[in-house]
Amino acid sequence: QVQLVESGGGLVQPGGSLRLSCTASGGTVSDYSMGWFRQAPGKERELVAALRWNGFDTNYADSMKGRFTISRDNANNALYLQMNSLVPEDTAVYYCAAERHRGTWSIGDPGQDDDYWGQGTQVTVSA
Repeated sequence: QVQLVESGGGLVQPGGSLRLSCTASGGTVSDYSMGWFRQAPGKERELVAALRWNGFDTNYADSMKGRFTISRDNANNALYLQMNSLVPEDTAVYYCAAERHRGTWSIGDPGQDDDYWGQGTQVTVSA
């Protein structure tokens, strides 16, 4: 059973940056495709950034391309999301997740209930 714990959320002004971290235990991040989902108020959860299990292939929602970067640190068994040029529309709870069954994720989809999930971290972009 993989346990995931996110950190790094907070309040940031528009145009600012945040780096989210996700530490894993009970499993190895390099064994899974990993991703960052977000759920904004009144909206469904959606996959916004994904890193394939091979550690090389990445995929992003269109609105995140060029602003967000997903990365993995095998030595620390961790996943990161560098978020730059933040806008108020990025305000959401961000969840780290591991794809339990390979090939089930697509950008924009909500993920599977039996994927491995963190508890979420709030990101608020506001002046």
